[in-house]
Amino acid sequence: MIVQQEISQHSKMFHHELENHFNIGKNINSDNLTIDYSTLFLGVLLSNTSYKLGVILVLGAGLCWSGMGTAIRFIDNATTWQILLYRSVGMIFVLFFYIYWQSKGHPLKALTNIGLAGLTAAISLVLAFAGSIYAFQSTSIANAAFLFACAPFLTAILAWPLLKEPIQKATWWALICSMIGILIMVSGGLSFSGIKGNLAALTSALGFAGFTLSLRWGKLNNMSPAIVLGGVFSIIFAGVILSSNESGFIISASDTVKSICMGVFLLGGGMILFSIGSKVLTATNLALLSMVEVILAPVWGWIILREQAEFSTLIGGAILFFALILNALSGVHKNK
Repeated sequence: MIVQQEISQHSKMFHHELENHFNIGKNINSDNLTIDYSTLFLGVLLSNTSYKLGVILVLGAGLCWSGMGTAIRFIDNATTWQILLYRSVGMIFVLFFYIYWQSKGHPLKALTNIGLAGLTAAISLVLAFAGSIYAFQSTSIANAAFLFACAPFLTAILAWPLLKEPIQKATWWALICSMIGILIMVSGGLSFSGIKGNLAALTSALGFAGFTLSLRWGKLNNMSPAIVLGGVFSIIFAGVILSSNESGFIISASDTVKSICMGVFLLGGGMILFSIGSKVLTATNLALLSMVEVILAPVWGWIILREQAEFSTLIGGAILFFALILNALSGVHKNK
């Protein structure tokens, strides 16, 4: 998921939060010598997470998310909203236990403290999740993955008027390159189904942009509760739609298992790996490592499904990938 690029913007805040949260001295009572061993274990685990291990965890997250398009193609008959509903159930299941561990047994408190910004971020994720599923069902995996990758550029464009964040010169050049790449890619999918798939992918990217804008606006350090709430809203929204059309909630046992497993292992598992790994990496490291998802998604489609990407997709995707690298490297110069 491109959401990892959005999370990377808050890497530095994670470091400060980690130092404050895992002050082990606060958890030792000198009178009765009782120790909060769960906090001690978590603090030691994260403090010993080396740079190399952080890289491995973040790459693992990208590996998980890169398989989403191929996994969706193995769904037999379930619709976009049915997949969204059952996948969200799986994601919520695994992330709730992670938040329980992260919050030292107070997950509900973490979920209720996200505020208006967290609610806005969660609603944006409904758009992002639904759009990505429909895009993978309607256009090539390569097309969808490359178009998802323009989320950081949409974020930069919207942050300018909404958050008064100026756009750097290098980012402007990256935006121009990305627009050229997108136009080339979209030109190869001018059939009605192709247009719908491309628009869904761009809509998903817009949802992820809304997610990160909400996080910046609310200055939220921990994104996991907002993601869980996004899953809850996805279930509610999908449920309302399914209850009003003929498809309904009933799908085959095979599609149910596949959808739930996508939520548990690919989406939720990737989130946990990224959340832990991101705490020892810089935002620029994360932006560059996040490109693994964009690279591998079309590769799995080709190896497993024998899906051939169109020439326009490869050319446009290469230009867009160059724009992503330019945008990520501009962060290095900015932070010097």
